Amino acid sequence: MTLEAPARQPLGPGRLALVVGPSGAGKDTVIRAVRSALAGDARFVFPQRLVTRAPGADEDNVYVDPVEFARLQQARRFALAWEAHGHFYALSSAIDDDVRAGRTVLCNVSRMIIQHARNLYQNVLTVEITAPPQVLQERLAARRRASDGDLRERLARRASMEPADLVIENVGGVEKARDALLRALLG
Repeated sequence: MTLEAPARQPLGPGRLALVVGPSGAGKDTVIRAVRSALAGDARFVFPQRLVTRAPGADEDNVYVDPVEFARLQQARRFALAWEAHGHFYALSSAIDDDVRAGRTVLCNVSRMIIQHARNLYQNVLTVEITAPPQVLQERLAARRRASDGDLRERLARRASMEPADLVIENVGGVEKARDALLRALLG
């Protein structure tokens, strides 16, 4: 569920690069590798998501309790917000300043907000990071996060979405996926 923001003219000239994909695909791992490769390059921004659950070991989220989340949303402090898996997620409205300044903002989001983001931003790149079902199952089982719920249900769920601009299969070492995402960002 997308938590709607007020209508506005699409922001630019910068780019919003949205990374989506199934749980266990390694989205945060690939983003971390890209952030490391682009360290010191002010053209790229990697905001932390605000989430109403504590982050796992491989995530770069900031925990916000549900009451504070609602307060921040009411105060219009979010550029994008959504609900998934029984939790609320958001990106700070600070990313709008980065987009206005011509930067590329790269973030992990739910696929259900892609169309909403396309309505809010002039230049949106969608990147789906995925992996074969057996790899996803192994990765989800290894992280042992209670908030993931039933792994079979999680793996069976596949939300419909428009085709991504780029699909990256993240298997083996992260370098291949990192390099594919870097080419898309720098190309």
